[in-house]
Amino acid sequence: MPTSAMTAIHQRHSALTPTEQRIASHVLDDPQSAVENSITQLAAASGTSVASIARFTQSIGFSGYPDFRRALAAELDRSESDRERFQVSAGDVSREDDAITTIRKIAFAEASAIERTARQIDIAELERAVNAVRTARRIDIYGAASSGLAAQDLEQKLHRAGLVAQARTDLHLALTGAALLDTRDVAIAISHSGRTLEIVQSAEVAGAAGATTIAITNNPRSPLARVCDLVLVTAVSESSFRSGAMSSRMAQLAVLDFLYTRIAQADYDTIAENLQRTYNAVTAHRID
Repeated sequence: MPTSAMTAIHQRHSALTPTEQRIASHVLDDPQSAVENSITQLAAASGTSVASIARFTQSIGFSGYPDFRRALAAELDRSESDRERFQVSAGDVSREDDAITTIRKIAFAEASAIERTARQIDIAELERAVNAVRTARRIDIYGAASSGLAAQDLEQKLHRAGLVAQARTDLHLALTGAALLDTRDVAIAISHSGRTLEIVQSAEVAGAAGATTIAITNNPRSPLARVCDLVLVTAVSESSFRSGAMSSRMAQLAVLDFLYTRIAQADYDTIAENLQRTYNAVTAHRID
């Protein structure tokens, strides 16, 4: 069962039926009413039926409306507490916000995204990904736009750890590189939506070549998730003023840090030595 009801709605929204999407929009617009209302009241308020509400909650990963409502209530309580901690009111960044309010809202959104991602990460799936990467002959990492920045960040970390890794942010290089992988290799594909055509295609080619494929996405039912062997899911709710896009990058980086740190723990002595050697190599290029 998902730990975040709101994130579950965002993650699975594109796969919902039109009726379920209407329910989702109603809940997202006024989540407190969903907590306070019975299933009959929510059905009436959203212009749907009790059966549709039940199907909706199951479609987003809950056993039924009672479980969904409990999860949503707990999430709203956590969110209110977090907003008090960050001293922000409800709502996204607006054009009228001053500098301090803007900073607090972005900090709140990014911290919440990392916390939700950490809370719901599949530990067993993460450990399988760790084992695949640390024993791979070669690691290709695919990402476009902001996800490309995340791919480059992981490349830098794995490179310094002594692993053969390359970020492929150009489609043709990604596809040609993927075609040369085999069963000894790993391909990591990063896409918030899980629907970026170039990233999905690269993962498909890598999988067809025999490589173990790992998806990092916010949508566990996306095309990317379906074509990959392993899936690590971020937990980011969308936003109307790009703080959602910023938060998605932070959540991706958090998952990559989870992955990298577990690899470093598994091969601690070797990687610690490699990090020291690479640090020593660049020390002479610093100005005191």
